[in-house]
Amino acid sequence: MQKKIAAIQMTSTDDWQENLEFVEKQVRVAAEAGAVLAVLPENALLFAGTLLRSLAESEQQQIIQNDLARIARTYQIYLIVGSHPSLNRPDGNEVEEGRVRQSCLVYSNQGELLTRYDKAHLFDAAVNDKNGQYQESRVIEKGELSFKVVEIAGIKVGLSICYDLRFPEMYRQLVDLGADLVVVPAAFTYRTGEAHWHTLLRSRAIENQFFVLGVNQCGQHTPTRETFGNSVCYSPWGDNLGQLQHQPGLLLVDIDLNEIQTCRTAMPVHQHRRL
Repeated sequence: MQKKIAAIQMTSTDDWQENLEFVEKQVRVAAEAGAVLAVLPENALLFAGTLLRSLAESEQQQIIQNDLARIARTYQIYLIVGSHPSLNRPDGNEVEEGRVRQSCLVYSNQGELLTRYDKAHLFDAAVNDKNGQYQESRVIEKGELSFKVVEIAGIKVGLSICYDLRFPEMYRQLVDLGADLVVVPAAFTYRTGEAHWHTLLRSRAIENQFFVLGVNQCGQHTPTRETFGNSVCYSPWGDNLGQLQHQPGLLLVDIDLNEIQTCRTAMPVHQHRRL
């Protein structure tokens, strides 16, 4: 069973309207090409950590979510927004200390918000680049360690965000929940992306024998913040099915879900697991 999916690579800024215009143009092209799903990167509509809370509190928040629903409905395509700031936790309580949740939002092809996944692992790390120190926990509250798999046009899609990629136990849970494809919307720095992006994505695909779609930010966002790009899809066998380079753009990939069973029958690693 073949399905066409799309990754939208962006150089997002702090101008959400400009970012949203780019998203709609790319979604339209993806839908016209026959894609059933389009995936946006992390920080797709706002790449500015200090502004996340103010956007979440503003009247623009509802405008943005209405527009995202409209885009999915207009082009009859499922849309995964890699991350977007949420003022409230899933239980409705407001996030404290001036922070937000980073929520991955899934819209149906009718514009219905199907589910959200809140980023569980936060990037607090030192990187040898111009920015030097990253501390997401200053502006973001980590989500509960939840595991979300949602059915999209016959594909069971597992949700994760960026730094989650370094925690393989999370992907073991997603495969146990039946994921055929796991999406990894991200804003990997250029330095860490160059070192680890492809290795981590390919490893998650091979060890779990499912498809992995990494959807990254790219280019220079601020004088000190540069992201790696290289959005890519890996097969259950670890084959590179297509990738972008360092410019904004659209990646269209055909995935054949039959490959999953073929791979797992030939090498039944899940039956061989002892832990």
